Amino acid sequence: MRYLLMVSHGTLAPGLHSVLKMLSGSCDGVLSCSMEDGMGADDFVCRLEGTIAPITSADEVLVLGDIIGGSPLTNTLDTLARHGLLAKAVAFGGMNLPMALTALMGLQTAELDALRAEMLSEGRDAIREVDLAATEDDEDDEDDI
Repeated sequence: MRYLLMVSHGTLAPGLHSVLKMLSGSCDGVLSCSMEDGMGADDFVCRLEGTIAPITSADEVLVLGDIIGGSPLTNTLDTLARHGLLAKAVAFGGMNLPMALTALMGLQTAELDALRAEMLSEGRDAIREVDLAATEDDEDDEDDI
């Protein structure tokens, strides 16, 4: 089986998990764990241990973290390594909803390298500025109709 493990500061990871469930109706294979305000690394790792309990050495893990180098992601990778799961893991920082949704849609069916590339592409493509001037022009045009 392949898992999507989302980790973050605050409630970003569980929030994304909730949105994925809302959009897809099912989140089989999706796990999330967060380092909440005031929580130390040891408490996070203890929570993470429970979160990753279903993962076995036969499974693959896609890890989405909020910040590369941040405590949730670094502690997650250390924990996966201690459990012998790092060899079958792929990790990303800078997670966003399009990236997570792409991962969920191909989690059990897509070839891993193709899924990795698609996740990065979707995540990057989703980040852009909204042209508010164009939006205002569109609204003006609608008023003329």
